[in-house]
Amino acid sequence: MSEWGPKRFWSTVSVEACPEGFSVRLDDRPVRTPAKRALVLPTQAIAGRVAAEWDAQEEQVDPATMPWTRSANAAIDKVATQRREVMDHLAGYAGTDLLSYRAAGPVELVLWQRETWDPLLDWLASRHGVRFEVTRGVMPVEQDPACVSRLAQGMESMSSFQLTGFQELVTLSGSFVIALAVADGAFPVQDLWSASRLDESWQAEQWGEDVEAVEESVRKMRAFLHAAELFRLAG
Repeated sequence: MSEWGPKRFWSTVSVEACPEGFSVRLDDRPVRTPAKRALVLPTQAIAGRVAAEWDAQEEQVDPATMPWTRSANAAIDKVATQRREVMDHLAGYAGTDLLSYRAAGPVELVLWQRETWDPLLDWLASRHGVRFEVTRGVMPVEQDPACVSRLAQGMESMSSFQLTGFQELVTLSGSFVIALAVADGAFPVQDLWSASRLDESWQAEQWGEDVEAVEESVRKMRAFLHAAELFRLAG
């Protein structure tokens, strides 16, 4: 049976080592994913975070308060079973990376993008031997397929849990380069998140902040930081 239910039925939560990694047990029952697979975590650190979420549940189980459990479910039920599709999807972001699309104006935004994003593209060229083309305005730019393929190959060595975190980093930021910089530990994670929100920050400075937009931005930032930690702890 799946332990993902609406009411708490257990008294104790524990982490146990198993041949494949670590499992979380509710009393004497191992937690399972929604697809009824064994919820086996690759490291004790991740298992500890999953266990803490289950232990924190009160009378009603609230999945919204369990990001580590949700990520583990995604890694096991989705990413591990659709790995090629996930990697192909993420490779598409490398071909249309946020950092390659620059504003044509005003000059202050152009300079801000250059000062923030150019160092990331320079790092990409130095670290991975790939130089992305940059365009301005609405005109599309085609990246060298060989460069995109070279970057995509880096996903081959990622575990399902790492790829789950990496997927969130890419989709939340809109940038394969930013996600790769997080994975490599090349820049502070918070700085990389800020770089991905540069256009939104510019708009807020010009026109003021919208309460709902700020709340959504905070939600995405927390998810981005969680994905970064998931990738780090899964390694």
